[in-house]
Formats: sequence, structure tokens, C-alpha cells
Amino acid sequence: MSSPDPQVRAARNHSAPSAGREPAVRGPVVAVTGAATGVGALLTARLAASEEIRRVVAIDERRGECEDAQWHILDVRDPAIADKLRGADVVVHLALDLDLGSDAAARTAYNVRGTQTVLTAAAAAGVHRVVLCTSAMVYGALPDNELPLSEDAELRATAEATGVGDLLEIERLARRAPRAHPGLNVTVVRPALLVGGTDTALTRYFESPRLLVVAGSRPAWQFCHVEDLCGALEYAVLEKVEGELAVGCDGWLEQEEVEQLSGIRRMELPSAVALGAAARLHRIGLTPSPAGDLAYTMYPWVVSGSRLHDAGWRARWTNEEVLAELLEEVAGRHTVAGRRLGRKDATAAGAAGATVALLGAAAVVRRARKARRR
Repeated sequence: MSSPDPQVRAARNHSAPSAGREPAVRGPVVAVTGAATGVGALLTARLAASEEIRRVVAIDERRGECEDAQWHILDVRDPAIADKLRGADVVVHLALDLDLGSDAAARTAYNVRGTQTVLTAAAAAGVHRVVLCTSAMVYGALPDNELPLSEDAELRATAEATGVGDLLEIERLARRAPRAHPGLNVTVVRPALLVGGTDTALTRYFESPRLLVVAGSRPAWQFCHVEDLCGALEYAVLEKVEGELAVGCDGWLEQEEVEQLSGIRRMELPSAVALGAAARLHRIGLTPSPAGDLAYTMYPWVVSGSRLHDAGWRARWTNEEVLAELLEEVAGRHTVAGRRLGRKDATAAGAAGATVALLGAAAVVRRARKARRR
């Protein structure tokens, strides 16, 4: 249901309450960056339909489909964004580039500069709260991680996985912002493996003909559906919870459970072979994913989400349900070592043959380079 017209709502709020009826509540004005696509589009529509939100200001480089939002078309790195944020109570910054195909340097420049600009512009415009969205990947995937991790766990990730260096820098900006801009409150939301119209190195893992398992590793799979992420972001917008928030399905799935539910068999490789091949394949441009992405399929990075739970939020999706949706989304796609194959290539390569072929290609390239150096 769409929100009433702002002028009508204002009139209701300033009129005398009827007998036995509480005065209408004036909710916040919320600005959403990256509002035209992905999570931003879903959140914009959700907030625009909420009776608890007075008005939604949508910001992106093109206009989205939500007709109930007030649109501004501009790049989030443009300092003019401060003018568009005036009158907003909360800003949700979702204009991030985490595309596997993006140039890494350009992606970092956009993500970091965009976040810096939004934080500075929000403070200048008198906004009192900014909500940022990173990922639970910032905790790092490590063999000694607790199951589950609390929100206060140390961020031990490195910049070796796709986009994680950008997310760690955004986390640093979030910590510094209240000191640089007194009065500005910053909330950071960290979703688990995000599913629902997303394309990442981790969702592509489930497009493979075999699930690569590194010998001796201990994976633990926790998902987050985009609808649950939007619900958590709305909680932050309405100030029902604040601080660093982890969000995901309750609990996790062991690798054996994932294989049983998906019906995809494993292909197990020694650690040195898997990591070395992944690094070489990325270095020569055969795959978009650096070797650092592999760690998130090897070791746990499950989060508790205790702060949201304490505030009354609950995930509506289970890990089993999200995995089923992910498998439905990727059906018909063929990915090997993070690299998408056409139907013809996938058929010719065969199930495990494609992986072996790519590993072999890396070895051939390495031998050729050694020969040239002699």
C-alpha cells in the first residue's frame, strides 16, 4: 500500500486528534542511494509503501520504477548530493559496485569515494543517521572462527577477496565519521551470503558442475535473502536498533548438508593445488575471482545476528529455503572456477572435465612462462 500524500499526512498530523484516537505519527524522511536496482530498488519500494515512513528520496544515476519516491538523478560522488539530502532524517547508502566484471581500481575509487561523499554530504545537510551496508565477509573466513561470530568480533578479513578491501575501507569510514561529524550516527549492516538477484563469486560457486571442496577445510554455509536484508535495513532506518548489525538466516548448513540438498557432488582438491590454481587462473585473466574468494568456501564466517534478534527482528527465510531459491536462480548457468561458460563450452567440457581443463591451462601457462625466462 502506498503512503498517503505528504501534504495530506502533514495535515493529519497537525489536526486535533479524534476522541479516543492517538495523533498520527510522523515518520522519518529517508534517502536511499543506489535506489534504481538491486537491494536499493527493493528497499525503496518497501519504505515507500510503509506507513511508518513519511517520504522516500531516491538517488541513482538513472530513474527506477518506484513511482512513490522523489527521484534525483546524479552520481553519489557528486558533492551536489548534499542539496538533495536536505530535509532527510536518514540516509541508506547502497550505491556500491561489487560487480565481478568491474575494473578493481575503478570499483574501489567508486565505492570509497562515494561513501566518503555521502557521509560528508549527510552531515552538511543535517541528516542525523546514515545506514551503510557492507558484508559479514569483513569478519574474514578463518579456521578458528567461532560458530557463530558475534557482532563485536574482530574484523580479520584481508583485501584478497573480491570487493572485501573496499568494504573494510567503508567500515573504517563508518568508525571515523561520528568523530569527524559530531551528531552523525552511523549504523553498519553486514549480511551473510546474499541471495536474491545477486551475482557474486559465492553464488557462482553453486553454478559449478561439482562443488569444489578443499581437503581439510571446514565450510559452514549461512545465507541471507535480500528480503530479510531489507527488513533489517528498515529496522535500522526506524531506529529500532543501531551499531554494527549482522544479518542472516538462523544457524548454518554443513558442507554435507549443502551437497545433499543441492544434489551436486563434490570435487575435492588439496589446499595447495586449489589455492595455487585459483591464483594463477585469476592472474592470467581466465577467471574473475582472486584466490582470496576461495577462503569463504573453506572456513566458517557465520554470524549470530544477536542485536537484531534482541530488537525483535527475525529472519523470514531459512538457510534451506534460500539455498533452494539460489539453485533455482542459477539453473542453466555453467560456471567453472568462477568463470561463466556458454552452453556449448559446458557441454564439451563435461562435468569435472572443465575444472581439470582450467587447472591444466594454468599449469601450461606457468610452464610456458618458465620456458621464456630460460
